[in-house]
Amino acid sequence: MKDIISKFKITDGKKFSLKDHDTSFSGDYKKEDADELLADMIKHLSTLQEALYADSRYAVLIIFQAMDAAGKDGAIAHTLSGLNPEGCEVFSFKEPSHEELLHDFLWRSVKALPEFGRIGVHNRSHYENLLITKVHPELLLKEKLPGVKSVKDIDKKFWKHRYESICAFEKHLTENGTTIIKFFLNVSKDEQKERFLERIEDPDKNWKFSASDVHEREFWDEYMQAYEKAIKETSTEECPWYVLPADKKWFTRVAISTIILETLKGLKLDYPVLPKEEKDKLEEVKTKLLKE
Repeated sequence: MKDIISKFKITDGKKFSLKDHDTSFSGDYKKEDADELLADMIKHLSTLQEALYADSRYAVLIIFQAMDAAGKDGAIAHTLSGLNPEGCEVFSFKEPSHEELLHDFLWRSVKALPEFGRIGVHNRSHYENLLITKVHPELLLKEKLPGVKSVKDIDKKFWKHRYESICAFEKHLTENGTTIIKFFLNVSKDEQKERFLERIEDPDKNWKFSASDVHEREFWDEYMQAYEKAIKETSTEECPWYVLPADKKWFTRVAISTIILETLKGLKLDYPVLPKEEKDKLEEVKTKLLKE
């Protein structure tokens, strides 16, 4: 399964291009084997989560970015289903609130960072400020930034600073104990169309559909350019992107579980070892209990 990691891991964005990534790829994996594979990995993830909590030296931040209907919600629900809710928290970021707009663009993500020993999941993230705002720069005017009075003020220098801010933010986190896993679920435009139609035709899925989703679909090419640029500028050895094919949900989930599992294994987590005096106290308590 480690071939999944090497195939989709982007550590240097200089040569990255979305056109080189097949959205329907599944390799030699078979759909009929997916449930068994996922069940096995979920079981291992649960054990490693317990070790992460006990070790308490690291936090894990998992970021999901994708176009609408790429399968983020389902992927989160399926791949993290075996985790203890006490050690895992999911944040879904929507349009910035009035309070959030009164702070810098990273503030709301900082507030939602996981504590050491815990796993945090960001469904959308600080990257929205390099994606939707790149396609709709007028949204940046709501931030009331110094020197930005109109869309004309949002130039290449502005975006360069945003990429640098995110890289510095993630570098700071990784150097201080937070392991970041960044997923881009790469769905095709045709597959998105099919999933939109499915949501419209199935009454139980109508709630998932919004007319605004189709409106944003009109900017597909612009979003692809924004994603490609963001991945190019923010992929590093310490904090890589994983660009995963998302046309086949079952394979996407296998890939996500594999990457999270191998990342946690790489932390080489240990259960705390009690000092001698504490162990002696445990023996005393044990002896006392056995005498009851």
